[in-house]
Amino acid sequence: MLKEIINETTDAVVTAVKGVDDILGAVTGTVKNQVVNVLKGTGEVSTAGIDMVASVASGAIQGAGQVGASLTEVIYSTMSGVVNGANEVGGDVISAIRGGAKGIVQTTAETGGDVGAAAVSAVEGSIKAAGNIGADTAEAAKAAVGGAMDAAASVGGDTGQKVRDALLSAATLPRDVIESALKGSDK
Repeated sequence: MLKEIINETTDAVVTAVKGVDDILGAVTGTVKNQVVNVLKGTGEVSTAGIDMVASVASGAIQGAGQVGASLTEVIYSTMSGVVNGANEVGGDVISAIRGGAKGIVQTTAETGGDVGAAAVSAVEGSIKAAGNIGADTAEAAKAAVGGAMDAAASVGGDTGQKVRDALLSAATLPRDVIESALKGSDK
């Protein structure tokens, strides 16, 4: 089922961005709709829901890669779509953020991209999107860090260290929140 979600989202993103000027807006809208569809009826983002949101985010990154869009900008749009979609169905936005960041970092690692930059963009995007809907931005940042570290752990190798180093060196992120989240992910 998760593979189906990834493929459906990849196809939806590719279709949505072909021939449009506002690629990022198309990605945001497509991801939001996909998140709404996978979470409808559940109300709460459970472990299965987190994996579904991660699959949507993964598909969005794959789709954007197929059309040559900027990964950093697409990650922002993906996180915005995740937050807005979870918010629309009354779901747990913070858990959805964790799933979105996990899917983004996992797919970036699988495609040989810069996992550190992907993690930083996912956290930045989640903070901005959470702030736009009035959610707790510190909790959003912690959830995104947790999702990125979950993905890094599943990928293995030096991925965890790359993600950790990038998050700690990003001047755009609240260092105290990032340090706290990283300590929490070590447990």
